[in-house]
Amino acid sequence: MAERKSNELYNFNQALENLNLSVNAPGFISIGRVKRIVGLTIEAVGISAPIGGQCVIQARGSDNGLHAEVIGFDGDLVFLMPLDGIERISPGCRVTLRSEMARGCFSFALKGRVIDGLGRPIDGRPELDYDEQASFELGESNALARQNISEILDTGIKAIDSCFTFGKGQRMGLIAGSGVGKSVLLAMLAQNTPADVAVIALIGERGREVKEFVTETLGEEGLRKSVVIAEPVNASPVRRIKAAKLAHKIAEQYREQGKHVLLLMDSLTRVAHAQREIGLAIGEPPTTKGYPPSVFSLLPSLIERVGMGSASEGSISGFYTVLAENDDRSDPIVDISRASLDGQIMLSRKLADASHYPAIDLEGSISRVADKIVSEPHTLRARKLRRLWSLYRQNEDIIQIGAYEPGSNAELDLAIKLKPDIDKFLIQGEGDTFTLQQTMQELSFIESEKA
Repeated sequence: MAERKSNELYNFNQALENLNLSVNAPGFISIGRVKRIVGLTIEAVGISAPIGGQCVIQARGSDNGLHAEVIGFDGDLVFLMPLDGIERISPGCRVTLRSEMARGCFSFALKGRVIDGLGRPIDGRPELDYDEQASFELGESNALARQNISEILDTGIKAIDSCFTFGKGQRMGLIAGSGVGKSVLLAMLAQNTPADVAVIALIGERGREVKEFVTETLGEEGLRKSVVIAEPVNASPVRRIKAAKLAHKIAEQYREQGKHVLLLMDSLTRVAHAQREIGLAIGEPPTTKGYPPSVFSLLPSLIERVGMGSASEGSISGFYTVLAENDDRSDPIVDISRASLDGQIMLSRKLADASHYPAIDLEGSISRVADKIVSEPHTLRARKLRRLWSLYRQNEDIIQIGAYEPGSNAELDLAIKLKPDIDKFLIQGEGDTFTLQQTMQELSFIESEKA
């Protein structure tokens, strides 16, 4: 292995060069020049490169090259999007093809580290020693080779474990508008859910939240078993997409070792926004709410990488936060997420405004594997709880104004009677955790004599 260079060690292209990997296929022209810049898109001529190719642009008056990725082409015109800023780029700058695909390096020494979407540490700790080649795209997989979900994964959150029991290898969405508690619920899952490795992708969020999550939510103990990949909202869209793919690849590598991996992504919507920026920049036609077709291809391909492995592998259990813009549950990203995931937890602004946390709406939430992994008594209790909750919510207005006459509906009378007990059961503090056994013991009130 060639001697590694200091500060550029963690860049994907530099890591490839240090590992002496071939970056150009025979017959490919590797050098071109910049023709013009439109927005954040750089147009180059004289270079032949495939989609996903990694290029370096030599800026005028700079010793360091600007790394960019091929995002499209039109005839001889190649569209590039930079991984960082485009300062000092001008017409005629040299463009060199370094790699034909987004390939990089992987190390099992990543646990306990915080890296960016290019694999570079941002935690100020010693350098990483990458020693394994990896492609960050999804390889071929046989759906029938995957194991079935058969084991409960205890999340420590009563509302989820009782009504929407989560299985090891399941993919679940946390769907809500802004400021309703998605990130807090994700933090509770990170603290409470057992796993060999936790891979946490913080993509497109505020930079302030990254440090808070690492230092306050995870803490030293939680970070020791975690890999955190962070690209804030001000990062280029290419880097945000890379961060999402890198997180999934890291999770897959650990799964291949037989590990149970917990993948947490905040948020899937910001990944969609990044792909929208890229798609519109190269002329894709906008569809619903301005999202181009590539968005609706990218999200399912990412989600499908998560789940059970083969008989010799472990599993990846995934939680994705999804932003319902303007609390619109018919938002196209919400729709594609619900169609691709194995269930969703819907958060309600009305409950959050009433200080009911976590603000989980039992009416809109579902786990598609719960009935297959829990006992029949558990299923019956959960259904009864959801039925009483839904019945009360549907009649809440007439109850509040005193228009309901007790005795008119025996089931509604029971829902009104148990409403305080139901709220007490569902409300949970951020630092509280409950085992599945404790949760089911508390839920026994639903079948008590007074019920």
